Amino acid sequence: MGIGSYLHLPAVQHALIAGTLVAIVSGLIGPFVVTRRAAFAVHGVSELSFTGAVAGLIWADDAVLGALLGSLVVAAAIGLLGAREHERDSAIGVTLAFGLGLGVYLLSGHGGFARTASEILFGQILGVSNGQLVLLLAVAGAVLVAMLVLYRPLLFASVDPDVAEARGVPVKLAGLAFLFVLAITVTEAAQIVGTLLVLSLAITPAAAAHRLSSRPAVVAVLAVLFALLASDGGLLVSLTGLNTSNVPASAFITAISFAVYLLARLVGPRSVRRRRTAQA
Repeated sequence: MGIGSYLHLPAVQHALIAGTLVAIVSGLIGPFVVTRRAAFAVHGVSELSFTGAVAGLIWADDAVLGALLGSLVVAAAIGLLGAREHERDSAIGVTLAFGLGLGVYLLSGHGGFARTASEILFGQILGVSNGQLVLLLAVAGAVLVAMLVLYRPLLFASVDPDVAEARGVPVKLAGLAFLFVLAITVTEAAQIVGTLLVLSLAITPAAAAHRLSSRPAVVAVLAVLFALLASDGGLLVSLTGLNTSNVPASAFITAISFAVYLLARLVGPRSVRRRRTAQA
């Protein structure tokens, strides 16, 4: 069955739409994650969305909604417990340990333990239903609106929080709002690559973009393009003859994302040297 035939299947079409939505949102928020050094926060929220997904699956038969609500609760906990920067990592670590233990406990009482855990941890992009696609569209729209509102104050607070606070920017409120937006984005991305691999879309494309430019607008555009390349490219590769062992699409998505990052690390220093030579 050729890839053209696959593209006519509703499941594949849903997966491409979902992957595109996730890539755009992840690419937009990723540069702030890198600038604010919030990679551990992404890891914590993504891991704990696992607990929310299990709870949602058990009590409402909806893992996506459970993961979304769980991520928002975790974001609030991180924001309150780690209000001070030097406390943030320890607050995330403490919350992460408790949440993962609770998730394992809940999942142990649910039938189909291994299969359910695998789908939540590693994603099931070809299993996106109509209802999940509508939810992903709503989430993507909410994140885009939030980023339009937060962009300027959040950028200022991320680059120089002390000066931003002195200028009247509500730095703490912006940080808390960012955590909520991050939680929603991570939950969305986890539906595609799973909670364990969500860093490949929420951080890696932005990290690669930062190697190629220091201009915020350029970094955002590059991050979105890299995330799209990884997400949709990984899905298409998983449907070709290269995937002879039925490896999940998330594995190819993370591989492409990492390859882009490595290439950016090689190209980035050379482009910087060329710019400096041209300016000399």
